[in-house]
Amino acid sequence: MINNEAFVKRLQKVIDYYGESASSFAEKIGVQRSSISHILSGRNKPSLDFVLKVLSSFPEVELYWLLNGKGEFPSNKNIANTTTKPQELKIEDTLKPESENGKKIERIVIFYSDGSFENFQND
Repeated sequence: MINNEAFVKRLQKVIDYYGESASSFAEKIGVQRSSISHILSGRNKPSLDFVLKVLSSFPEVELYWLLNGKGEFPSNKNIANTTTKPQELKIEDTLKPESENGKKIERIVIFYSDGSFENFQND
């Protein structure tokens, strides 16, 4: 069973980390603004669907950390430098054109907080 107060604190940490308002966060994960408000106020508990939407929209958030505080945020599995926010990462500093196992990067998509994005494709 998750501790709702602790979950709310972790969710607020995610929202603050990305510099989002509750409204913009709700829009990014595809839920109504009232859903965020009710969860943050403690009125409602998060549904599984809500948690999955957060995880899908923000890959640096780990399931176990969000639910019970075990692990870390941001996840170092998905970010090369955990002290740097995603918008501050430089692609040339964190990604190599070819990995050690011979895999090559085909495409990188960067999503911005205003809903726009940039697509970089390796030709």
